[in-house]
Amino acid sequence: MRAYRLPAAKGKSGDPRWPGFARRYGLAPARPVQWEVEALDPAELQRLVLSAVDPYIARRVLAQQIAPGRRTAPRSGRHPGG
Repeated sequence: MRAYRLPAAKGKSGDPRWPGFARRYGLAPARPVQWEVEALDPAELQRLVLSAVDPYIARRVLAQQIAPGRRTAPRSGRHPGG
């Protein structure tokens, strides 16, 4: 998140995961911070998420799941869940 220069907010002081996270990323274990990814441009957030999950997508299975939905999806151009 440093590359995106998102503003840091005070993190949850009682989060037991913080010390390990802080050590891993070179942050101060005594000063928990957090970043809200919602502050990113929506298109950039989508790109980051899709690139992170891409290696784990079974393309053949995904295509099989999407194909039936295309026949029944509304024609509004919006995602059926959105």
